[in-house]
Amino acid sequence: MEKIQLICLPFAGAGASFFNEWKGVEPALEIRALQLPGREKRFLETPHVDAHKAADELVRQLRDDDALDAPSVVFGHSLGAVLAFELARRLEDAGRGALLGLVASGSPDPWTQRSDRATGVDDDDAFLAKVSQFSGYNHEALDDPMMRELLLPTLRADVRMHEDYTPRSAVALTVPVMTVRGDADLLVSRAQVAAWDKASSGAVSHEELAGGHMYFIGQPAPLLARIAAFARAAAAVETAR
Repeated sequence: MEKIQLICLPFAGAGASFFNEWKGVEPALEIRALQLPGREKRFLETPHVDAHKAADELVRQLRDDDALDAPSVVFGHSLGAVLAFELARRLEDAGRGALLGLVASGSPDPWTQRSDRATGVDDDDAFLAKVSQFSGYNHEALDDPMMRELLLPTLRADVRMHEDYTPRSAVALTVPVMTVRGDADLLVSRAQVAAWDKASSGAVSHEELAGGHMYFIGQPAPLLARIAAFARAAAAVETAR
């Protein structure tokens, strides 16, 4: 069976290299991680603060890489789930039949905004404490003063992009959607995840894996196995049409 392209979008503060360790873990999937400005090789570029503009750029990246017509599933965690939803909407609007589905991880539905915000917190330590509270995760690079100074502008931009995001439409996707949540996630509840049911007129399923909000850190295999099963099922349905 042809490999299915898994388009991976970053969570706040992350770059495309995060997904390098996912390559080869699940033979059914070809990992394609997209890079946003302000990080890694694109460090000198100004990061996005608008999720819609970021999603528009992601479509252009796929077009430039000639990757729009490969059978694909879009994946994102937290901020990445928002970007994945917007990317999936654009691919559907463009009539790209190769999109098989969306996997949204660790995120309320797109229409639910967080009431407690880190955007606008000027003090760096207080800002990082808020972000850590929201994510349940501390990136070790932020413990190094020099790295922290380099990474903070992009992290602040990502947080603003996430917290200011609102969908432009209530129209649902048509492709299948799978949500994934850590069973001990204290940040995103089961009820919030269940609200993704309205995000697609197609099948919407919900999975839980052991762990907290960042359940996949250091152990991507269980998540990738669920995604591969979801992708194969979606591909089978598409083939049967």
